[in-house]
Amino acid sequence: MDWDKLRIFHTVAEAGSFTHAGDLLNLSQSAVSRQVSALEESLRTTLFRRHARGLILTEQGELLYQTARDVFAKLAMAEAMLTDAKEKPRGELKVSTTIGLGSTWLTPRIREFIEAYPDINVNMVLTDGEVDLTMREADIAIRLWPPTQPDLVQRKLMTVNFHLYASPDYVKRRGMPKSPEDLDRHSLIVYGDDTPNPVRASEWLMELGANPDKPRNPVLKVNNIYGLLLAVQSGLGIGALPDYIVQGHTQPVRVLDDVAGPKFDTYFVYPEELRNSKRITVFRDFLIQKVAETRF
Repeated sequence: MDWDKLRIFHTVAEAGSFTHAGDLLNLSQSAVSRQVSALEESLRTTLFRRHARGLILTEQGELLYQTARDVFAKLAMAEAMLTDAKEKPRGELKVSTTIGLGSTWLTPRIREFIEAYPDINVNMVLTDGEVDLTMREADIAIRLWPPTQPDLVQRKLMTVNFHLYASPDYVKRRGMPKSPEDLDRHSLIVYGDDTPNPVRASEWLMELGANPDKPRNPVLKVNNIYGLLLAVQSGLGIGALPDYIVQGHTQPVRVLDDVAGPKFDTYFVYPEELRNSKRITVFRDFLIQKVAETRF
């Protein structure tokens, strides 16, 4: 099988059209189409169904695409390992973590790492979903739960604690709760129902000191931790927030300071194949240093 044609087929399958694939490959649409047609002819099978809205993989095309995806993922992994064999860490480092942790804690600190390792190109992927590390959707992930995929190396990075927070303006208007039972008389902000939440902080806030016969109703649900922080800062109500997210923000004040909230462990995760990667090692050491400087 012609590797160049296979590479073009893989790009077309990813892009969904000859035109978009041509832009990615710096080839004309007609050149891309000819290469795919030649591959179909050599295999004596149809790989795409053409229609006005784009391309759809046939059953045979889907089989070839999945195989090609695995092959090119392994080639990318091999390329990364060869790059890491050089003396100085260099190359792309794709880092995945949640939107909340990435935007409020990691991004403000990443400048120090980039200045220390200018030959490493950091690509941060912030998502509350789970990326597939074995398929090289990222090199490493900082996750709020232990990995479920096989062949992944994991290291506990930190323990995150939750407490209740409100803005000074809210406390001035509504008063400071003296006991968990006082929360019945306050506006509460919680996570949205569809938000990945390993510690169920919303349930903790809604049930803390509550009468089971009189369930509380939140004033707002929001499916993002940073959005919840901004809602608390605006003076809307009281919310359960991880301690790290309020650092550097002068507005939130801790409510019911003696009441310990839920907590969870965060993990530094990467594929087994990258165990000896210099890029992984220096970034892991950087994170460990930053964690030691942070109150979680």
